[in-house]
Amino acid sequence: MPILGVPICVQCGTRSNPCRCKIVGPTLGFLAFAVAAVVEWPLGVLVYPFKHRKGRKIMGHPSSVVFPRVTNAIPI
Repeated sequence: MPILGVPICVQCGTRSNPCRCKIVGPTLGFLAFAVAAVVEWPLGVLVYPFKHRKGRKIMGHPSSVVFPRVTNAIPI
């Protein structure tokens, strides 16, 4: 749900806070994911023709490492 061009992500059903709903963590996680993806996806595309496995790992890094770490670091 974008508000003034800023995406707002909501994750309900979590047990990390009393409200069982997270807004700040997933939103910052998405923004960190987007920044990492802008840098790592072109790099992964350049590496992929020479080292397939390494290129895939680079391109998957934003979704498998960056987003979960930022989202889980902020309990709100």
